[in-house]
Amino acid sequence: MYSRCLDEVKRTLDARRIAREAGVSDNELPDLLGWSAPALERYWRSVAHECEWFASENMSSRVPKEACRNLASALKNFSDSRKGTRRGRRMGFPKHKVRKHGEHFRIDEARLKPVGEWTVSVPNVGKITTRENMGWLTERIADSRARVLGSKVTRQAGRWFVSFQLEVDRTDINERHTVPSGGPSVGIDVGIKTFATIASSDGQVEEIRLPAAVKKTRRRVRRLNKELARRVKGSSNWGKTRDRLAAAHVDAVNARKDFHHKLTTSLTRTKTAIVIEDLNVAGMVKNRRLARAISEQGWAEFARQLQYKAEWYGSEIVVADRWFASSRLCRACGAINASLTLKDRVWVCVCGVRHDRDVNAARNLLAQVAGIDMGLVA
Repeated sequence: MYSRCLDEVKRTLDARRIAREAGVSDNELPDLLGWSAPALERYWRSVAHECEWFASENMSSRVPKEACRNLASALKNFSDSRKGTRRGRRMGFPKHKVRKHGEHFRIDEARLKPVGEWTVSVPNVGKITTRENMGWLTERIADSRARVLGSKVTRQAGRWFVSFQLEVDRTDINERHTVPSGGPSVGIDVGIKTFATIASSDGQVEEIRLPAAVKKTRRRVRRLNKELARRVKGSSNWGKTRDRLAAAHVDAVNARKDFHHKLTTSLTRTKTAIVIEDLNVAGMVKNRRLARAISEQGWAEFARQLQYKAEWYGSEIVVADRWFASSRLCRACGAINASLTLKDRVWVCVCGVRHDRDVNAARNLLAQVAGIDMGLVA
C-alpha cells in the first residue's frame, strides 16, 4: 500500500519532469498525484482490486488508511525540509518499505483494544492471547480513566508485539509519587565508560553504569554477528543464525529501555531539579572509533524520558548550554583546561586542584546552571 502509492507519486513526478523537458507548457502537464492523505487514499481505492492479497476481505480498512497517512506525513516532512521550514536534519525523499526492516501496521481509535487481562481483540482476526498482563489498563478503561486512541502491531525477530496509544488520567499516580519539597538537586554528566555521573546538592556523588544484562546482550550480538559471517548466505543455518541475531538485537534494545525507564523514574520522583547537557550526538557519532559506543548509550532517549516524567512528578529539568565547558572548567579558580582530551580522566589545574573529569563535569553543571556552590571536593 505504502510502496504502491509511493510508486505512483514518483511516476507522476517523472512524467511531469519529462514533459517539461520536452517543452510542454505548465497548463498541459500531466496531473500530479496529491500528497495529502485523502488523495492517496482515493488512489489506493482505485487500484486496490489489482492487489488481491492486500485487498482481501480479511484486512481491516484502517490499515491502508494509516499507510496513506504515513506516506503523506513523510512527503510533507520532505517538502518542509526542502523549503527550510522544518527543524532538524535534512529529510530525503521517502523510500519503499522493506519487509526485513520490520512488519507493522497501525489501526486508529479503539478498534484494536484489550478485552481482558490477557486478551486483545484484533479486527477481522478475533481474540488473541498476550504474554503480558494488561490488568492495570483494563481497570482504567473500565472506569473511564483511560481510553485507546490507536494501536500498532509490529513483528520483530519472529515475535508479534502490540502497543497502545493511550489517553490516561494519571492524577492518582502522580500524586503518590510527587517530588518531596526540599529534595536535592542533581547535575548529570553522561559518558561511555560510566553511563551517568550524578552529583547531588547534598554533596553525594553516584556513578551509574549500564547493567550486566545490557552488556550480556551486547556480547551475544557480537558473537552471533561473527557466526553469521561464517555461514553460507542463503543456507538454512544462515537463516537460523540471522533469526537468532535479530532476537538478540531486540533483547538488547529492551534491556536498555528497561534500564532507562528505571533510572529516569527514580530521578524524577526524588529530585527537585535535574541539570543535563544539550549534547550534539549527531556530531559525536562521526568519530568512527566511538560511534557504536555512543549510540549504545541512548543519551537522547534518556533525556527525552526525563523531560516528560518531570512533568508528571513535579521535578524541574534544566538543560545546560551546549557550549558550556563542564569538563574543562576548574571549580576553584574558574580556569578552562583547553588541552583536555578524551583520554584524560583525571587532570590537575594550574591552581593545583586535582579533578576527576566526570565528577567535575557533573558538579559544574549543577553549580553553574543551578547556582549551587558545590565546594572543591574532587
